[in-house]
Amino acid sequence: MTEEIEFILEGTEESMNGTIAHLEKELLNIRAGKASPAMLGSVFVDYYGSQTPLNQIANLNVPDARTITIQPYEKKMLQTIEKAIMVANLGFNPMNNGDVIIISVPPLTEERRRDLSKQAKAEAEDAKIGIRNARKDANTDIKKLEKEGTSEDICKSAEDEVQNLTNSYIKKIDEILALKEAEIMKV
Repeated sequence: MTEEIEFILEGTEESMNGTIAHLEKELLNIRAGKASPAMLGSVFVDYYGSQTPLNQIANLNVPDARTITIQPYEKKMLQTIEKAIMVANLGFNPMNNGDVIIISVPPLTEERRRDLSKQAKAEAEDAKIGIRNARKDANTDIKKLEKEGTSEDICKSAEDEVQNLTNSYIKKIDEILALKEAEIMKV
């Protein structure tokens, strides 16, 4: 294989790995019943005029499976953090005791579990679209090389390799989704 084709294949695999990493990050935000600091990953707090991730201005702890505690580094940030959690619309009701914010993570209802499962499926479908787009870009680049004179056999085998990569990453997405759905549906 030519250097150009190897470069295209490496770039495609890198892109597909990025898609998988993004999917895993998005799935962390979908809660599965037990408390985790990752549930608050989408919360940004107005910290002296700039939007700052919650975990950069407070200490997040999980004392048990149903509770998250938030200890701000500056006590005066308590109300601001509480407001940011409400604005993030995560379905939590933060309680402020003057020192820390306590969030009780309610158990998931069957209906909520199904909604979260649908949300996970949608994220997985978006990831599959990302994988297919990477395949399309790679095949376009390979066709361009073929027009520039690279042998048809080399291009055909490169396209086959891109398809094999695509298949393996789609399978990986399905496996990640199956694990997440099992985690969501487990009572």
